[in-house]
Amino acid sequence: MTDSITLTGLRVNAHHGVYDFEKENGQDFVIDVTVWLDLLQAAASDDVTQTIHYGTLAEEVAAAAAHNPVDLIETVAERIAKVVLAHPPALRVQVTVHKPQAPISVPFTDVAVQITRSRP
Repeated sequence: MTDSITLTGLRVNAHHGVYDFEKENGQDFVIDVTVWLDLLQAAASDDVTQTIHYGTLAEEVAAAAAHNPVDLIETVAERIAKVVLAHPPALRVQVTVHKPQAPISVPFTDVAVQITRSRP
């Protein structure tokens, strides 16, 4: 499948992290999502119901990332993948969760996890 919708750089303030101060203070997370689907019908019909509305998808991804604090961004990525794959047109999704303010003792630009999941 070569058709896709990509959301890049969604910013969400959330309270995920291993350390108590991360859960207490929160921090920004940046999320990239690519979902693969067949866009032929949507393009032919010019009908948004034949695709995944990217505005709605962005809101759902942000909500999934913001709620229910967990220790690992791996868990956040998995949660987001499930939200995306709940859309019937979605065949496969790649989720990257960036944690640019991670508590790392050496200078860094970014830390991220990336997962790819497919519809069973």
